Amino acid sequence: MTRLAVFDCDGTLVDSQANICRAMESCFAAHRMEPPDRAAIRGIVGLSLVPAIARLLPDADAALHAAMAEEYKRAFFAMRSNNALDPEPLFDGVAAAIDALEGAGWLLGVATGKSDRGLAAVLEHHGIRHRFVTLQTADRHPSKPHPSMLEAAIAEAGSAADRCAMIGDTSFDMAMARAAGAHAIGVAWGYHSPGELADAGAHRVAAHADQLAAMLEDL
Repeated sequence: MTRLAVFDCDGTLVDSQANICRAMESCFAAHRMEPPDRAAIRGIVGLSLVPAIARLLPDADAALHAAMAEEYKRAFFAMRSNNALDPEPLFDGVAAAIDALEGAGWLLGVATGKSDRGLAAVLEHHGIRHRFVTLQTADRHPSKPHPSMLEAAIAEAGSAADRCAMIGDTSFDMAMARAAGAHAIGVAWGYHSPGELADAGAHRVAAHADQLAAMLEDL
């Protein structure tokens, strides 16, 4: 059975926190509200927009959550259109880890809270779109930690849950992996701490991307 390694995007493949924080701060400013501190914003990276904003504003109603999600999209689109996005570099060692996993016979995928357009922009910028056989985004699925994204990736790749590793930096990724019956592989270079990843069910946590291929070797 084909082995499938599915990566989260923000905080796992690329360091995108600066743009996410700026867009969220713009969104709050448009609604004349004090933005959360950046640690709080980083804490919701990985969720789809409406659930993310609901976590930041738990006492607000659903209509405001939805309106702010649309404002966030407008802010991010304006930043992209005006060439005002900060660089979103691949994390150190990620490109080599992709090479190593492919060389070991793994198929690769992505499951992310980004939109289709946002994910495509990141992957095309780094020239790695062709490396992934399945791309699952918030446009077509419930928010993590619901297992829908991962289940769809497994089906599309012709794999199975017990032959799939979900690689991510947040507790949402680990909980999604567990819910889908896949291996939960945390990464320590993203936006949730190794302790949070372990508490959410990570089977293993990589300190650096160069550990991933060896860590997955016996799966």
